[in-house]
Amino acid sequence: MAERSPGTKTVILTMQEDPEYARRALRAGALGYVLKEAADAELVEAVRRASVGGTYLNPALGARLATMPEQQAGRPDELSEREVEVLRLIALGHTNAEIGEQLFLSVRTVETHRAHIQQKLGRSTRAELVRYALDQGLLDGA
Repeated sequence: MAERSPGTKTVILTMQEDPEYARRALRAGALGYVLKEAADAELVEAVRRASVGGTYLNPALGARLATMPEQQAGRPDELSEREVEVLRLIALGHTNAEIGEQLFLSVRTVETHRAHIQQKLGRSTRAELVRYALDQGLLDGA
């Protein structure tokens, strides 16, 4: 965010209560992260703080983020070598059957790897997995 428009101060207003979304928003340059359910009480404060370069994070979400085990932060070294291969193929748009054929695995085994990947990275959708793979450079040179 900040790279595209360095003078712009960003506050995220969202329904997304997952601490990992907040972590990613703040790392991307957002100065505030406000949940829609608390917007009446918090949005003005978040904008005020951001306008002077301060930060604001919904207090309950901040507490969850602070106590979230580090493993849920999605470090690439949490994945096994096979899981990285499966994730890369998912991100390239392959179906579970195609991944199984390429890696000589059953579809069930691919599904199990995918479930482990989603659990380890704290992501639940294909789009989130693709974004993670892109962010980690897993598709570079693909």
